[in-house]
Amino acid sequence: MINELEPCCCFDASRYIGVPDTAPVENPLSVPEIIEGLDVLNNTGREAEGEAYLEQWLQEACSRKDWRAELSLRNELLGQYRRSGNAEKGIQTVNAVLDLLKIHHLGSTVSGATILLNAATTMKCFGRAKDSIPLFRHASRVYADHLDPSDYRFAGLYNNMALSFADAGELLSAETHYNMALHVLEHCPGTENDQAVTQCNLAELYDAQNPEDPRIEACLERAWDLLNATGLKQDGYHAFTISKCAPTFDRLGFFLYASQLQQRAEQIYQKK
Repeated sequence: MINELEPCCCFDASRYIGVPDTAPVENPLSVPEIIEGLDVLNNTGREAEGEAYLEQWLQEACSRKDWRAELSLRNELLGQYRRSGNAEKGIQTVNAVLDLLKIHHLGSTVSGATILLNAATTMKCFGRAKDSIPLFRHASRVYADHLDPSDYRFAGLYNNMALSFADAGELLSAETHYNMALHVLEHCPGTENDQAVTQCNLAELYDAQNPEDPRIEACLERAWDLLNATGLKQDGYHAFTISKCAPTFDRLGFFLYASQLQQRAEQIYQKK
């Protein structure tokens, strides 16, 4: 069953911290080169190929007993499985990632916390929002210990944490964390795409509470302006952002905006 996940809501952080494993691997893979190949596939709209590509390299990492490469590739696969909606593989990979973080005592490192964030995001995506929140909180504590409060990584943490709060019915906490994410992003240059996604998320949150809330239109108009900001790159990441925002515009009645964004995404992918 895909819902069998350990640990559940009572996340025991003590099982993941300690002295991080620094022992070298005898025959390591070059993960950066593998990720470059993945980026080419994802930026040209070939996510299904990217998933198979990562799974093939994961087998190689396991055969070499290269646990660092295995952890990195499984971390990347979490995002691929969210994109493809593969709940079974997504939850299996969450379990495998948590095991690796625990075995190698990476829970108190920034890189480990970032992977925990990614695992928690996947849990939320596949129906485990309440169970994901303790993992997010642990990642938040580690970030607070090591990062400047304006660090871009806090924005991703707060955004994804807000989505889990929303799914868990904790709407005030969700709104608070979306606004915390926006506060970070507004102080980071070149984050128009990310800000647009957050504005769309806020619009969805307000609509769930009151479809007549005037803040819905304000959020979507702000998101539209951000997606059309002067100098914004029309690249693969922008196309991916559009694919996340366009359904919100469409569902909340901004049909012309949604249509224009969908056409733009198609044009970007055709140029690749």
